[in-house]
Formats: sequence, C-alpha cells, structure tokens
Amino acid sequence: MTTAPALSPALRGATTTTVDTPDGPFTVIEAEGAVLSSGWTALASELTGQIHPSIRSAVFDPAASSVQPILDAVARYYDGDFGAVRTVPVRQVSGPFRARAWDVLRTVEPGAPVTYLQYAERAGNPTAVRAAAGACARNAAALFVPCHRIIRTDGSLGGFRWGLPVKQRLLDREAGLPVPA
Repeated sequence: MTTAPALSPALRGATTTTVDTPDGPFTVIEAEGAVLSSGWTALASELTGQIHPSIRSAVFDPAASSVQPILDAVARYYDGDFGAVRTVPVRQVSGPFRARAWDVLRTVEPGAPVTYLQYAERAGNPTAVRAAAGACARNAAALFVPCHRIIRTDGSLGGFRWGLPVKQRLLDREAGLPVPA
C-alpha cells in the first residue's frame, strides 16, 4: 500500500492511496473520509479528470482524512463481502439525473446485473438509456458506485473504463463463479 498527500494545488487536503487487488492496483483519492475517485490503476493522474471541477477546487481538512475504512471495505469486497463497498461515503457532483443515477447504481445487487434500459428505468426515466450509460461513463468512484453491474440488453458487457477483463472478473466474482488469477 502506498499513500501520498495532495496531488497538486488542486485537491488540497485529499490523499491518494494505492493497494494491490486480485484485479491489479486499485487507487483511491479520498478526502474527509469520502471517495472522490477510484479505479484499477496505479496512477492517480488517471483518476483526477473524473472529479467534478467544484470538488477539484475545494480545500479539504487533512485531519478529517479517513482512508482506512475505505481500504477495509475494498479488502472485505475481495474477501467476498460484496456489500461492504456500499457503506463507503462517496462524493460526486453532477446534474439531477446523473446524481440520482449514481445513487441507483449503489442499489444494484451484487450477482444481479441489470441492463442499461433497466438502469434507466430505475433512475426514473426509461427513455434515458443514453443518459444512464453516460452516468456510468462519468462515474468517478468505481467499485463503490458499481457501474460494472450494468450490461447491454443482449447480455454482453458493454463498456468499462478499467477494461472489460476487469469488469468480467468483478461480475464473475459477484456471481460466485471462479475467477482466474
């Protein structure tokens, strides 16, 4: 595990931590106990672009940092407690539909992926399939806001910022299927 202080003048008071997972290095940008961005990369620079500008320009209290509960939830997830990540606070900013869609993502049960159409319906607008897909694409808090649980209507994976092999392993793991190392 590696932890670093603020990335730049932006995100003052935030910390960046990278841990090893079975799916590769997983990095979390955290401030005041909430995930600002996360994903399967060792490079924090691959995460900062997903953070809303209003958050990037905020000043956080480093004394309020609390990354250990976040890392514990990641470890519990990989130990089979897939609901552990649901308890982690996340801080994302967007318009009303996308914010609602991100909240809805956190209710999709592990092992029970839904289609983009079903996801749009759950988010309150069944005609907004493209907007629902956009919410997945702009989700900064991968794993904690589990956009990997959304699939195409034909059952294929669709896209995933961290690669389709990672998405497939996450879905297989949550379905109780064997996951190759």
